[in-house]
Amino acid sequence: MWIARSKAELEQQLATSPRPVVLVPTMGALHPGHAALIDLARKHAGPDGAVLVSIFVNPIQFDKPADLEKYPRTEDADLIICRNHGADGVFIPDAEDMYFDNRSITVTETHLSKHLCGATRPGHFDGVCTVVLKLFNLTHCDAAVFGEKDFQQLAIIRRMVRDLDLRVQIIPHPTLREADGLAMSSRNRRLTPEQRADASRIREALTLAAQKPSPSEILVTAREIIEASKLTKIDYLAIVDEENLQPTEQITRPSILACAVFYGEVRLIDHIRIPKA
Repeated sequence: MWIARSKAELEQQLATSPRPVVLVPTMGALHPGHAALIDLARKHAGPDGAVLVSIFVNPIQFDKPADLEKYPRTEDADLIICRNHGADGVFIPDAEDMYFDNRSITVTETHLSKHLCGATRPGHFDGVCTVVLKLFNLTHCDAAVFGEKDFQQLAIIRRMVRDLDLRVQIIPHPTLREADGLAMSSRNRRLTPEQRADASRIREALTLAAQKPSPSEILVTAREIIEASKLTKIDYLAIVDEENLQPTEQITRPSILACAVFYGEVRLIDHIRIPKA
């Protein structure tokens, strides 16, 4: 397994890379959820293709400098996971190599990013779209694997691929969860033991709420369960159309119940599908 730490090294490695190239973009701090993404990439690349994992804590998608500073970095452990799950190469650039000091171009999505995480984290998805487009261009990948946990991110990347005519197949992977239902996330390791023990209530809230017959009852039920804990603070809780991510008051189409919940400074996201009534 090769490692490239600059764009120049990446280009050199890819010059002799087999096809197809399947990319797994990450910010590191890999966990079993990421390992599953690499496994899926390996399946799609086949025995003759190449799986490439990128590890880059992208500074321009963080709206809070403190959050960027505290994001976990576990490179040695990450490389072991990549190697054990069949990655052919790992791209680990630094911000100075990825971005020019006087950069003046940013990719902006103007519809799907207006609500949910996009509403509470200004500029976040501009940073996501910009770095993902750069990674697509730098790696010349044929396909890329993304987890469904970040469903708004997945929808926006699909829209970017569609609208910009990018020749990259987007491959989704279902959310992986801990035994108690908490969605796997690199941020989970920042929870205190007390917070971690409580955080399973997020999935419990969504699951029970989704069984209610009306949108108002769904939202009330989810809010009551989440706010029953003294440790939580809701960032957002909303029902949106699954396709266009716009808020909906009547469930006439497949919809999503989504939330972001703070435990102290740690922000966790999750969602559940609500079938058409």
